[in-house]
Amino acid sequence: MPDASGSTLDALPQPSVPDAVLVIVRRLTAAGHEAWCVGGAIRDAILGIPSTDFDITTSASPDLVVALFRRTVAIGIQYGTVGVIGDDDVMREVTTFRADVATDGRHAVVQYGVSLDDDLARRDFTINAIAWQPDAQEWRDPFGGLRDLRAGVLRAVGDPALRFREDYLRILRAVRFSARFRFAMDPATYAAAVSLSSGLRGLSAERVLDEWKKGLAATPDLARLVALWHEIGAAAEWMPELRANDEVRTLALPTITEGRDLACCTAALTTSPTAVLQRLKAPSAAIARTAAMERGPVAPAGDDARVVRRWLADVQEAADDLRAVACMRRGRDPTWGAVIDDIRARGDATSRGTLAIKGGDLIKAGIRPGPLLGGVLDQLLDEVVEEPSRNEAVRLLARALEIAAARAPQ
Repeated sequence: MPDASGSTLDALPQPSVPDAVLVIVRRLTAAGHEAWCVGGAIRDAILGIPSTDFDITTSASPDLVVALFRRTVAIGIQYGTVGVIGDDDVMREVTTFRADVATDGRHAVVQYGVSLDDDLARRDFTINAIAWQPDAQEWRDPFGGLRDLRAGVLRAVGDPALRFREDYLRILRAVRFSARFRFAMDPATYAAAVSLSSGLRGLSAERVLDEWKKGLAATPDLARLVALWHEIGAAAEWMPELRANDEVRTLALPTITEGRDLACCTAALTTSPTAVLQRLKAPSAAIARTAAMERGPVAPAGDDARVVRRWLADVQEAADDLRAVACMRRGRDPTWGAVIDDIRARGDATSRGTLAIKGGDLIKAGIRPGPLLGGVLDQLLDEVVEEPSRNEAVRLLARALEIAAARAPQ
């Protein structure tokens, strides 16, 4: 069966639809409604990429969807989307066929009662505008998404400028999909993205952060992602600290399967990661980590164990992050990485928490809580970092009393 664009769909492998998704589809169709699987899972199935993230589009209105299923979540009901929790306890999005009647570039006003093809017409790219009906084993591809998947082309559905004005986040999605799949952007789609990139500044920081995280997580070649952020104009609008592409090419960034940490990758890819993550309203823990990395020093002054212990005491929790970023920049573990492993294997103290004596022990010995106590602990740590054999409880307690006596007001 050829689709509207002339592509033959019959020969395509049938997507492996999870049973819980089939239950949702069949309940909708049994109630007299159309129900189709759409979205990234269908695209990925055609590309041979395993996925369980199936979305469903239906002719049923949101209130009817809610009435048909016992467990639902109103995740975007004003836009026609209901979260349905399936028999596997996984939530899937079920969205009513809809068409946009107004948009401000961030949010749309939608109308229901349209056809599946009308619904697919409002989607961002042709490769995401393919639908599959698992019971009828029927494909729907009115905009040539299969053709573009085979050609390795990312093309907007219809007028690219109109698609991007409906939601400027689609420009960042274009960057991500092009980088992830190594697809060339259709010239008209690319030109529209560049010319309309100023619209990105109206997006919320949270949506931009989500795209940045998705790009980091799924792009095989992050240099390509960075290049497109610069070319399209996204970096100028949201991340001027993003390093130039020739710098990024020299980095040995973790693979997708190794996992891409937000804080470390942003530290490697930008000149001021804390400023970037603050602007994007990232989680406070990630911001705290990049701030600690930026305080540095970024590496020990040498490979001597004493020098490395001193550095570990200075940077504390940032040590592993700084080591990870150093690995990205060098393409290998730095020579001082093995020294860190040896220090930890021996149990050498590099923080207050690893001292053989605690603050409570000093209080029991008569040292009052406050600045004096903190100063004593810091000096003990300094001396133990210099000579690890001093980290014995009896010796440290005696030394603590000496330090406290010397520092006490006369």
